[in-house]
Amino acid sequence: MKYYATKINDKGNIAVDDTILVKGFPATAGSRILDGFKPLFDAEAVTRLTNKGYEISGKAHVGEFGLDLVGEFSHYSEKENVLCGASAELVAKGEVKAALGVDVNGAPRRSAALSGISFLKPTYATVSRYGVISTAASGEALGVYAKDTCAISEIMTVIAGHDEKDGTSLKNAAYDYSNNIDVKGTKVCIIKELFDKADESAKAKITAYADSLKSAGVTVEEISCPLFEIGNTAWQILMTAETCNNISRYDGVKYGYRAKEYKNIDELYVNSRTEGFNFLTKAVILYGSDSLSKNRYDNCYGKSLKVRRVVSDEIKKILSSYNAILTPVCSKTEYESYDISEAFVKVFEEGIFTSAANLTGIPALVSGEVQLLGNHFDEKTLLSLAHSVERKGE
Repeated sequence: MKYYATKINDKGNIAVDDTILVKGFPATAGSRILDGFKPLFDAEAVTRLTNKGYEISGKAHVGEFGLDLVGEFSHYSEKENVLCGASAELVAKGEVKAALGVDVNGAPRRSAALSGISFLKPTYATVSRYGVISTAASGEALGVYAKDTCAISEIMTVIAGHDEKDGTSLKNAAYDYSNNIDVKGTKVCIIKELFDKADESAKAKITAYADSLKSAGVTVEEISCPLFEIGNTAWQILMTAETCNNISRYDGVKYGYRAKEYKNIDELYVNSRTEGFNFLTKAVILYGSDSLSKNRYDNCYGKSLKVRRVVSDEIKKILSSYNAILTPVCSKTEYESYDISEAFVKVFEEGIFTSAANLTGIPALVSGEVQLLGNHFDEKTLLSLAHSVERKGE
């Protein structure tokens, strides 16, 4: 499988998803609509890494705008029978130390789980999104793929912190990404509704991980919380609405793909977008546009904003009693190839495991093929819990 959309440096030790800008090299976000676009500046995270001596190996393939399951629907990548993420596979095969990815709807987390590596989606607005090809700005986050929590801690310490070029960036200069705090006595809960939606292989991963945590002195309990399903619906509405708005700028005029045949400016827009976007992106645009329409705005978009607050409050309540939430990240441990016409529904169904973190901005760590959710700014607890399990596997 070809993992790189653009190879930059054979000696590079950091790969970046093709939704992240590297000056002078193509940035397509996996879409034909951005064919030929070359940015004039680096993403802030790339700048911070290169200033510390890291080298970018190249731009890894992503699904168009990061909207699919694991990156399977890039306009530029080869089609394979087994679904996996390019950046995750580069890390898993040891070709790079780590990789940067943008988590819009859970694709990097699913990719990491299926490839057997780790991925941290940090607390919203702790890592600059400057230089990211944005889709759903209120919930997307730039995170790190790596083989273990030590590498994640190392890279996150470099890229996190305030950036005045990003209007959403929090003011904190630095955050704690240590992975060595004592986890004995901490409490973790498993959400029954999410556990029940996974198949037997995914359930087995959760059970085994819980046993490893227990042997490290962690209390693990099962609780019920039905709000993850409604939270998923709310995030899908907000995500599609924001994506519809954000990618409306791609019109075939200033840069990117332009249709060869058109008679007037309206046809230029329509033909360029029709030919430039894939089926899934078009479905997201149509769904988002409908959610923002005059007759649907209050009942769809407005209500989803209210649901965001309800879900945030409920998760905050859970995390006042527990240090972390343990859930599946995928409904199964391996995906099978499918037609793009099924993608919108498939991504929606799998989103129940990942959407809460995007909706509420809390950190989410994938490690050992499972997911840990935690309080805002408490990545150190998630990393330390995962590290305690990693040590047992050494």
